[in-house]
Amino acid sequence: TQATGYGLLYLTAEMLKINGKDIAGKTCVVSGAGNVAIYAIEKAYQLGAKPVTCSDSTGWIYDPEGINEEKLAYIMELKNIFRGRIREYVQKYPTAQYFEGKRPWSVKCDIAMPCATQNELNEEEAKTLLANGCICVAEGANMPCTPEAIEAFQNARIPYSPGKASNAGGVATSGLEMTQNSMRLKWTREEVDANLRRIMTDIHEACKKYGTEEDGYVNYVKGANIAGFIKVAEAMMAQGLV
Repeated sequence: TQATGYGLLYLTAEMLKINGKDIAGKTCVVSGAGNVAIYAIEKAYQLGAKPVTCSDSTGWIYDPEGINEEKLAYIMELKNIFRGRIREYVQKYPTAQYFEGKRPWSVKCDIAMPCATQNELNEEEAKTLLANGCICVAEGANMPCTPEAIEAFQNARIPYSPGKASNAGGVATSGLEMTQNSMRLKWTREEVDANLRRIMTDIHEACKKYGTEEDGYVNYVKGANIAGFIKVAEAMMAQGLV
């Protein structure tokens, strides 16, 4: 359940690290309130960042004080048990603000993580993020950024990771589960988490290897595409199909 959101943060931390930055202390804007968003918020907080938003189909909340463990537990109870709406958060925590029918990309932040749905971040919103000082974007949903938004991020030369790289943690952990089952192994939570972090670090290294351009900028879209193609090609060759 936690794997995709956790993996998203592990890769984001690597993206910042190679640019001489630490994820600790960074303000994060997250969209969505499903498993990916919830656990992205949790891991961001655990890594020392400050997640300040959460959203659902009706609107989004902004908590300038940050969403900590207590507040996240309330969101999880609200969404997973009572099936409530995110606007109820401001009744519990009145220092937060609720915005009806909008998306959270107007908030000043260091890191943006769209984790809700496809095409939820367009060119205009991308330019707003950049104007407000956003230094990194990592996708938690499948294709949440429009092509125009992606182009804006890349033109600004900030790290941008497509979902095929940054949200791969869920699929990767399914592979870990199959490994445990086939080998009759039982790993602790800590062991699974350590393996997930290693996998996401390896994905980042592959993107960096194949996506680094002449000026040193890492094009994670190109890197992820080439790395994926090579992985499939090598598997086909190993099977004697090519």
